[in-house]
Amino acid sequence: MAGPAGRASDVGDRGDAERRNASTVESATAFVADVERHLRTLWEARDRANWINENFVTDDTDALAAQGEEDTAAYLRQAIEQSKAFAPIAGELPQPVARKLYLLSIAQTIPAPSEPSDRRELAALETSMTSAYGKGKYCPAAGSTLLKYAKGDPCLNLQQLSHVLATSRNTPELVEAWRGWHSVGRSMRAKYSRYVELANRGAREIAFADVGALWRSGYDMPPTELEADIERLWADVKPLYDALHCFVRAKLAARYGAEKVPEGAPIPAELLGNMWAQEWNNIFDLVVPYPREAPPDVTRALQAQHWDALKMVHQGEQFFTGLGFDPLPATFWQRSLFTRPRDREVVCHASAWDVSWGGDLRVKMCIEPTEEDFVTIHHELGHDFYFQRYGSLPILFEQGANDGFHEAIGDTMALSVTPEYLANIGLSGPRLGPSPLPSTMAEHARINQQMKMALDKVAFLPFGLLIDKWRWEVFSGKVSPGEYDSAWWKLAGQYQGVRSPSPITEDDFDPGAKFHVASSTPYLRYFLARIYQFQFHKALCAAAGQAGPLDTCSIRGSKEAGTKLMAMLSLGASRPWPEALDVIGAGKKADAGPLLEYFKPLSQWLGEQNKGRKCGW
Repeated sequence: MAGPAGRASDVGDRGDAERRNASTVESATAFVADVERHLRTLWEARDRANWINENFVTDDTDALAAQGEEDTAAYLRQAIEQSKAFAPIAGELPQPVARKLYLLSIAQTIPAPSEPSDRRELAALETSMTSAYGKGKYCPAAGSTLLKYAKGDPCLNLQQLSHVLATSRNTPELVEAWRGWHSVGRSMRAKYSRYVELANRGAREIAFADVGALWRSGYDMPPTELEADIERLWADVKPLYDALHCFVRAKLAARYGAEKVPEGAPIPAELLGNMWAQEWNNIFDLVVPYPREAPPDVTRALQAQHWDALKMVHQGEQFFTGLGFDPLPATFWQRSLFTRPRDREVVCHASAWDVSWGGDLRVKMCIEPTEEDFVTIHHELGHDFYFQRYGSLPILFEQGANDGFHEAIGDTMALSVTPEYLANIGLSGPRLGPSPLPSTMAEHARINQQMKMALDKVAFLPFGLLIDKWRWEVFSGKVSPGEYDSAWWKLAGQYQGVRSPSPITEDDFDPGAKFHVASSTPYLRYFLARIYQFQFHKALCAAAGQAGPLDTCSIRGSKEAGTKLMAMLSLGASRPWPEALDVIGAGKKADAGPLLEYFKPLSQWLGEQNKGRKCGW
């Protein structure tokens, strides 16, 4: 194959002469520059193929995407192997060169084996699992009440089944929708086992014990130190999660009955309003602390005012330009996917792209006029504006300070989508003043808003941990293919306090029903992002001169906050993440303190509400 495939052999063909000269600083510098030239070509070709594949899911585009992955993997494997020659002089190298060699060593999420046939098989497996996810549908039997959610086609896609989980309060419907989507994972089970085998083979060839060890090496600290740090953070936030879990379980028991939701036991996953029970904001109506002072119904306002996908995206862009960012390029509006097409299969999972690694910014998302999607588009644009700020750096630096930073940026902006912000853009009635309600009612409204946020931010925390904890055990061999599903639900029970609505059998593959497992996307980043975003928010609120409670702060329109934010984003991955964190004014280590400060009013309220209840599971 011309182009990238031909270039994939260049590093490996340089021969002994270059190896003999590899011990010089000059040759290390030249090597890195050459690698970056090749990577720019390969990564752009790969991402263009992936963009086409996820927007036109066919066997042909599957093959093109697989070829792009294979070409990139082949080159990176050889480049990483060659880079080891510079290890003896690592301490003598200029910081940028040493940093690039480190980033190169962890540049491949799924490292390719050296054997070409294994490499081709691995690339094909990765593409086929992502494609199967995108094509996934559940076809209810005749007479099923789920058919009322179908639109023409009697088979329901993930978006439609998720709508059932979010809106229905009928237990049989919830169970069927949950089981229907999770059945999509079954076809991936054998493929996933083979994928793990081949990916681990590639990881060992570049001196990692397994793929999990490679992933844990991407945080500027030894993997064992990272794991200890994660457990420290989880220990800090777990009491807040436990209190939320206890309160929500009691409310669900009141709605569905104590037999269905017993005290002191895990919560049935299908009752939490989300296909993976990862966020619980869709059951806010069942757990709202003070119904008379409930927050505005943003979804209803969006629909009543006929907000479409484009208007929602434009509003998200205006938030960033109000901070001082440059507008999105015209090509963004021409090339992005904003709504689900009717004429073809697409992977609708929301994502942001810089297809050219040089400013071709895009979003791929099937947007509906809901509050969830309104917040999500702010999140996805956070990725694009991060791309924008570091887009002029060398390509190995064109990434977040770590992957958690990238996920945290858009979520940080969403923390500024406060009731006052929504009022100012016409989505919650009249503009709110500093004290629109009598003090008791105002405090009730505040607790309601905190509950709404906690059902998203706090409820997610254990889920953000368990996916990669499961994969680390799978990659290490601690969990065998015959234990995939049982190990998954063991972790869900341990961390989330959630149980499956179905009997657990190894014929199923519930992890495959989650996009990030099917698509080989590491997940620890999302747990870290939930921590970082509150650190970012606190630092940016200080820069904006807002000294009040964190939960009432919005940095909307603050150029001072925007300057701080852009300074951090512009670093890309050129410096270790603690230094980038310090640039924004948030210290030099991950800290759950700002998250706990943000939710302090709710935490105190939950403590009172849960008195006398049997919490835990």
